[in-house]
Amino acid sequence: MTACHWDAGAARREFPALDQRVGEFPLAYLDNAATTHKPRAVIEAMRVFYERDNANVHRAVHELAHRATGCFEGARASVARFLNASNAEQIVFTRGATEAINLVAQSWGGARLQRGDRILLSPMEHHSNLVPWQQIARRVGATLAYIPMDPIAGTLRLEELDSLLSSPTKILALTHASNVLGTINPVAAIAAEARRKGVITLIDAAQSVGHLPLDVESMGCDFLVFSGHKMYGPMGVGILWGRSEILESMAPWQGGGEMVREVTWDGFTFGPPPQRFEAGTPPVAEAIGLGAAIRFLEQLGRKEIALYESELTAYALERLRGIPDLRTLGPSGERAPVISWTQRGIHPHDIVCLANERGVALRGGHHCAQPLCAMLGVEGTVRASLAFYNTRSEIDQLVDAVESARKLFA
Repeated sequence: MTACHWDAGAARREFPALDQRVGEFPLAYLDNAATTHKPRAVIEAMRVFYERDNANVHRAVHELAHRATGCFEGARASVARFLNASNAEQIVFTRGATEAINLVAQSWGGARLQRGDRILLSPMEHHSNLVPWQQIARRVGATLAYIPMDPIAGTLRLEELDSLLSSPTKILALTHASNVLGTINPVAAIAAEARRKGVITLIDAAQSVGHLPLDVESMGCDFLVFSGHKMYGPMGVGILWGRSEILESMAPWQGGGEMVREVTWDGFTFGPPPQRFEAGTPPVAEAIGLGAAIRFLEQLGRKEIALYESELTAYALERLRGIPDLRTLGPSGERAPVISWTQRGIHPHDIVCLANERGVALRGGHHCAQPLCAMLGVEGTVRASLAFYNTRSEIDQLVDAVESARKLFA
């Protein structure tokens, strides 16, 4: 399959929520960086669990519990395969990328970061990969530093990376793809440099997991996180992948059932990873739905998805850049399927509201990246974020909506 042969119409038919109208217009859902829609395979997998297999996992020997545990651990194995992880025990189920980052910040950072240590980030980070590090830095007395960025090109300036990774830097937490600019950071090269310096790396793959092939071994990072709902899976489930030796060295950040090996009146001993970090009843149905989403993406082909989305993004950029007084942000070359822009004289919220009246779902604002928007000199932007089920006709519908807004406010 090549991009020119990609059948977006066939892909769309697998997503029931896309088959609707907003007033007199067909829905053009272009807010996929916020959340993606769910294919029938995901909905069906969760329905079957609740109708046939609903039971808690790892706790009983009856038939339903046996089936539920098998499906749950099967989903963990699917995630490991999807990421090319060396074993499924490296996969920790969380509520989402935000919780996964907090887990690392509190468990790894709380034990290893000390006063004067440095946490290295980029200006592109979503608040979920910024605030947890601010919290732990405040608690232990560490400092934050940021890789310089060219705000015009929308790319990191890596010439200072060597010095920034020197002591006292202990961890680098970096987004793989910016949810505002669409920038794809060269995480493998950056992680390799960090490893040479003895610096731990965490990669936030929330905006890349549904669009680009991911291989944690090739990337060379120590932690990787993502949310299921960004890659056509359910809300309420996410993933922390970590290197085995690091996970085994970390204490749990939450206590309760399942994460312990033994409990007495005087204390407890915690179990091995990944259960050590999965206190309480996990998101069983959601994990099963995530496993179904992974199988769905694997059947479509992740390389084919990336190729089609790249061509569709290029078409959208070409059309949008033809609109007078519209300025797109981000790199001119390879990028994730995320396009943010400003329109002279029109507030982003006015554009997204008018677009909604014409059936186009967009996002307006700072996109949970206020420091980045401040660096770019904008209060907010309009954002269109694409997926493999979007089409050129939807891009045309978007451009018509933006043109209508421009003419109205002119």
